[in-house]
Amino acid sequence: MEARPRTTGGAAAETPPAGPADAPAFRYADVVAVSDFQRVLDDAIYRPVPDSWSVAITDVVESGAAIAAGRYREVNFVGAATIASLRNALGGRDLPFTFGGDGAAALLAPEDEAAARVALSETATWAREAMGLRLRAALIPVAEIRAAGRDLRVARYAPSPDVAYAMVTGGGLAFAERALKAGRWEVAEAPAGARPDLSGLSCRFEPTRARRGIVLSIVAIGRDGADPAGLRGAIADILRLVAALPAMGRPLPEEGPMLAWPPAGVEAELGARPGRGPRAVRRLAVLGRGALMHLIFRFGLTVGGFVPGRYRREMTANADFQKYDDGLRMTIDCDPDTAGRIEDRLLRAERDGILDFGLHRQGSALVTCITPAPSASDHVHFIDGEGGGYARAAGVLKAKLATGL
Repeated sequence: MEARPRTTGGAAAETPPAGPADAPAFRYADVVAVSDFQRVLDDAIYRPVPDSWSVAITDVVESGAAIAAGRYREVNFVGAATIASLRNALGGRDLPFTFGGDGAAALLAPEDEAAARVALSETATWAREAMGLRLRAALIPVAEIRAAGRDLRVARYAPSPDVAYAMVTGGGLAFAERALKAGRWEVAEAPAGARPDLSGLSCRFEPTRARRGIVLSIVAIGRDGADPAGLRGAIADILRLVAALPAMGRPLPEEGPMLAWPPAGVEAELGARPGRGPRAVRRLAVLGRGALMHLIFRFGLTVGGFVPGRYRREMTANADFQKYDDGLRMTIDCDPDTAGRIEDRLLRAERDGILDFGLHRQGSALVTCITPAPSASDHVHFIDGEGGGYARAAGVLKAKLATGL
């Protein structure tokens, strides 16, 4: 996940830590979802996470080098695997999570922590053994986050009637990420050969080319002590620019992305599906399943309750391409003029001492999917830039902070 070294916790920066928030009745599913993304700047939609909860957080070590070597799809796949393994370990229950491209975070109730710890440790082992990537993981008590002077508050944003994504503010995730990278509250890898349940995780769809010229990845983080009204104003200006784009900058076309043959992500899916027998034989099995799906999508075949055209349209509606988790992160399809206007507005806010940011321009968007049941409509799809997206934008931000620019 991207570095967040100097954050106020974003839209709720002026709100002090809530103190003990151990409300036994707190349920994430009861947090009212909003459908207008601009409301992520409204402090009223956020609810304090109880002190008894914890934050599960992961990131791919040296993801920048892996992306530079062309392994952006694998990096995204391992980042999304954290969410898939936790959801499966907890029986598919509604789970507040955020996807950061090269890692992820989730908020866990006390009764879920033991199962989550096992899932995290198994995912770390799998990432190293099956994917050749090191995934570090931590479980951090919310009470410790508040003791450090940060807060953790959650909201729900519903891009469609079928899914909702967690939005987080208060500075708690920024603290959690720094703790993860410092080796605090670390979750050790499981023994060799351990494998998480990654059912539903896939990356078969082709990268989607920018229709308006650029796929732009944005990471913008508020500075400590920044004027909250100024920060809200700057981010609101960015959201207005994005909202004015056709389809509000969605990187996927209305009809959904293409599924080509041979399917993309074969090696990643092979790593996610352990089995016995030679790797070549298992690879053929993955290719066989991919060939079947290609035929179903190409000819629009309805299989049971699965309707491929509807599924692709739902992919676009459900896609996670904009989020607020202690900062604004977006991967959008835009024209060069809009990209320039966004950068100019962010530069002005940076010069005013309000925020720090990183951008990365690329030609295509990448999608990683979690589909628990193909015939249901609650499948989720994580969007990142094919050229490294969030991780590269975060690298630009990190370099600025390191040099004081």
